[in-house]
Amino acid sequence: MWTVADLAADLASGRTTSRELVEEVLGRIAEPGGEGARAFLKVYAETARAEADFSDRLRRAGVVRSPVDGLPVAVKDLFDVAGDVTRAGSRVLADARPAVADVPAVARLRAAGAVIVGRTNMVEFAFGGVGLNPHYGTPRNPWDRSTGRVPGGSSSGAAVAQADGMCVMALGTDTRGSVRIPAALCGIAGFKPTARRVPRAGAFPLSHTLDSIGPLATTLACCARYDAILAGEVCAPLPELPTKGLRFMLPRSGVLDRLDDPVGRAFERALSRLSRAGALIEEIAMPAFDRQDEYFRGGGFAGAEAFAIHRPFAERFGEYDPRVGRRIALGKDVSAADYLALGALRAQVIREVEAAVAPFDAYLMPSVACVAPTIAEADATDEDYFRWNARLLGNTGLANFLDGCAATLPCHEPAEPPVGMMVCGSSGTDRRIVGVAIAVERALGTSTGYARGA
Repeated sequence: MWTVADLAADLASGRTTSRELVEEVLGRIAEPGGEGARAFLKVYAETARAEADFSDRLRRAGVVRSPVDGLPVAVKDLFDVAGDVTRAGSRVLADARPAVADVPAVARLRAAGAVIVGRTNMVEFAFGGVGLNPHYGTPRNPWDRSTGRVPGGSSSGAAVAQADGMCVMALGTDTRGSVRIPAALCGIAGFKPTARRVPRAGAFPLSHTLDSIGPLATTLACCARYDAILAGEVCAPLPELPTKGLRFMLPRSGVLDRLDDPVGRAFERALSRLSRAGALIEEIAMPAFDRQDEYFRGGGFAGAEAFAIHRPFAERFGEYDPRVGRRIALGKDVSAADYLALGALRAQVIREVEAAVAPFDAYLMPSVACVAPTIAEADATDEDYFRWNARLLGNTGLANFLDGCAATLPCHEPAEPPVGMMVCGSSGTDRRIVGVAIAVERALGTSTGYARGA
């Protein structure tokens, strides 16, 4: 699995070209037995080749726009790309007008020289953590592919495309875990920034309050390069933090309970490695983390805001994925008084949690409490689907409600099911948290691989 640093070095030395990298990923996308047809909803083959050739010409002339110049990336189907229709994983928007301009996140990637190879599949309108899409198919998780496991959502195609080497980075969104859940289940890294960090104009919204835009990549170090570009910052390496002396809070709450055995073992092993590397880990009671029923009742912010966003399509609700439509419909019953009270509760809980985590460099938890279920298990009945959806969303949604930032990185061994460790921080501490997460990644030394199925 490639990294930005390795590929940038190969490009600089002439061992490869952008065009060669693009041809490689296009070949993987087109493999007859692969997941490309389900991971991507559209491939920009010819424009990607032209962008790669332009990058190679600039490089030969001594011009390198950024450390990611010439590297192929994919974007989730809810981002506006000039001249193309933004379907957001739905058939309802298939006949919409093409976008007149790139969303700022895509424009910033282009300016940095990234080559856009295509649009990735997703849960319809980004409303779900399992990763199923009945309209365009569900890409299978790279782990245990012969069985057929869910990729996680809503950035399902993004995670599968990146894990399968169909791109170097996949751009996703995260409202309650939509970057981190599929990254964790597919054995790669992902970063959910503070919501205001990356402009969201031009990205089809799920929740104006909770949406954020972030990268999925092989490592957190790779994510860091793209995060800086997306945020409009100088794309420079972060100072290397020593693991020794870092202070981590372990929130004693339900987020550490009811873990699948592989998740519990991998997480405990990772904690032990961090301790041996000199990190200080302290378990602190966090009752605020056990109040998620209050935070997300009736769909919470996402439910109320999604219903308002989708009201113009009310006559076409029958064309929606019924499970997505059912969740959106819940927002109809959220009153203005309830919505305002939720905002006040959120402000109070943010103050409480930020005070508790202030003495620490970050707090840690398993990204997802379970390993990826099979597609058959999750899709059997509505009851099964919503049970798995709630289980997958159980830990990640806290960072969104708290307006924080969070990284997920693999903490499993190559022969084990993918398991993610989440490194979380308060609002606006993004670059610090990314630096801490890279230190954790270095200390764990775990591979981003897994035992592939046939």
